[in-house]
Amino acid sequence: MTESWATFGADLHLHLDLSTRRGLRAGLTEALREAARSGRLAAGTRLPSSRTLAADLGIARNTVAEAYAELVAEGWLTARQGSGTRVAERARPRRSAAAAPVRRPARKGPAYSLIPGSPDLGGFPRAAWLSAARRALTDAPNEAFGYAADPRGRIELRQALAGYLARARGVYADPERIVLCAGFLHGLALLAGALRARRVRDVAVEGYGLDFHRDLLVRAGLRTRPLGVDGEGARTGELTAAAGAVLLTPAHQFPTGVALTPARRAAAVDWARTTGGLILEDDYDGEFRYDRQSVGALQGLDPDRVVYLGTASKSLAPGLRMGWMVVPPGLLEEVLAAKRPTDWACGALDQLTLAEFIASGAYDRHVRGMRLRYRRRRDELVAAVGDRVGVSGIAAGLHAVLDLPEGLERSVLQSAAWQDLALHGLGRFRHPESGLPGRDALVVGYGTPSDSAWAPTLAALSAALP
Repeated sequence: MTESWATFGADLHLHLDLSTRRGLRAGLTEALREAARSGRLAAGTRLPSSRTLAADLGIARNTVAEAYAELVAEGWLTARQGSGTRVAERARPRRSAAAAPVRRPARKGPAYSLIPGSPDLGGFPRAAWLSAARRALTDAPNEAFGYAADPRGRIELRQALAGYLARARGVYADPERIVLCAGFLHGLALLAGALRARRVRDVAVEGYGLDFHRDLLVRAGLRTRPLGVDGEGARTGELTAAAGAVLLTPAHQFPTGVALTPARRAAAVDWARTTGGLILEDDYDGEFRYDRQSVGALQGLDPDRVVYLGTASKSLAPGLRMGWMVVPPGLLEEVLAAKRPTDWACGALDQLTLAEFIASGAYDRHVRGMRLRYRRRRDELVAAVGDRVGVSGIAAGLHAVLDLPEGLERSVLQSAAWQDLALHGLGRFRHPESGLPGRDALVVGYGTPSDSAWAPTLAALSAALP
């Protein structure tokens, strides 16, 4: 008898068409019925609770409960006190040679994912966000429903962010210098335009980083020059006057996970002051530090030479398209000039909702809860694989680096594909012009799976490792 429902719970959303015209309950009922009929959901399999499955699918708990009740009445499921809801023991239907095969929805991608860069979307605080949205909508001034007058964004959110960033990240954030944008890439695109207007040609970047960040800078007409990265972070001592700016992830280098040391922070600021260059600080997951006191933002060392960039993509959800920049006074007008012609930042009501969410304390409570959740996952990851591979970069953030024996990165990625697991190797993040030595490793995004998918995803990873 199969005792675990986790494997099915992990990929149910890949087989359930929630857009069915018959409604959510009918779609869920049919998906479960077909899974039991075809044998994909084995007899005796214990299903998730209605609360858990509803949270994973983003639907009402009553919808799941009603689907379960209907299938119990039909005999496909059984429900007993203390035993939960299980697939009923049924005789496997006999099929003739001419019987048509069971049609199943096409899978949209791998069943499991440990791709870094995404939070657990099931952890989005729907109820608290809805409450904040109602209060924000009730209190919104009439002019909030018109065309935006200030390209920096709503003053309510800029004021809320100024207070939050000062106390949580050590950022000097005057509301007048905060510019709201639709995520990090939008902010980086605006900065690239401002740098081009200053006739900057070269931007230094970390030797390991995201290729689409580098690609955006190149499309803007800028050249990217890689800096070395080691156990102390980016080698900022390699910065020269040839670069007009440098893009850094100082609190938690992506993807290696190390924090930029105080000496290298000081070297970066000294370079900026000496050459007139700018530091672009990507503080993508600064709220999530687990084993020691938070590492403050680099911007606090010199607010006139550092552009601070943050988003709600990791703390809340990337679908909000909500980001912000704290811009030095001397660069503000150039950034706003780049933003005005194509101001496609997030809507005013979403800005007002986030402002209310922060001001009410709901944002802090949510971050604290998610910090505990992700720390538990990190600890479970280390416990599952730490005796087989080296694990690093785990003091903060939503991903870890698993070091592999030399030459095994490609074969482990292939093994992960056989396990139906989406996974990235460290090599994909290396700058093509970087002189860094090859390092075989995996970059594991443990924040990505839903709660019900976590156990089978971890099992798939363990099976893929040497």
